[in-house]
Amino acid sequence: MLINIRKGVDSSHNSQKTTPIPSSLKQQFMKRIIIAAGLIAISAAAFSQEKGEWRARLRATYVVPDASATITTIGGNVDISKTVIPELDFTYFLFDRFSANLILGTAKHKVTATNTALGNVDLGKVWLLPPTLTFLYHQPVAKGVLPYAGAGVNYTIFYGEKVGPAIAKISYKDKFSFAAQAGADVDINKKLFLNVDAKRLWLKTENTVTTLPSVADGATVYSDTKINPWLISVGLGLKF
Repeated sequence: MLINIRKGVDSSHNSQKTTPIPSSLKQQFMKRIIIAAGLIAISAAAFSQEKGEWRARLRATYVVPDASATITTIGGNVDISKTVIPELDFTYFLFDRFSANLILGTAKHKVTATNTALGNVDLGKVWLLPPTLTFLYHQPVAKGVLPYAGAGVNYTIFYGEKVGPAIAKISYKDKFSFAAQAGADVDINKKLFLNVDAKRLWLKTENTVTTLPSVADGATVYSDTKINPWLISVGLGLKF
């Protein structure tokens, strides 16, 4: 009787053999892996920005100074007007996804000394030419959508000063400043794309202001002025 039980157990154990996977299923599985790998490779190639690629952008830029000042003798603060300007930039990819970006534009601002011992004083208008060089990292997030972020340096040149009615002379010192930038390119077609962009400049200058003899006996005051503008932009770009 024991022999018969063992034989039954052995027979049941031997019947539970692993069914081999058909070769046709293995081939289908391998094909799917190869297709998926190919799609991933194609997507990566489409998203990557290769060394040597150029991009140019033309934008409308809203310049918003976040201004403050320390003014000798008469005290007070400063107000610098907002403005909208055209802005041009050129991007060159030094390495895949890493680029150098040159930004060009010029802005005219009205400057007012506020809450001084003389009241609010119209200091006149001045043009700023702030060429900026930034280095950016571009990270694709979807097909045709390429955000970027980076930082760099700015050198602002002040020119075309026009003094206010109570001012005899005013000067602005040209300065270097730190710049930060972020934005995104969104493809319209293979060559043309939409661009949105934001920049912040930590820009300071030193001023010397002399009033007319009829105003405070021709007093000369000095100011350390922080302009610190935000630049908010939207525009179109071209790949070449």
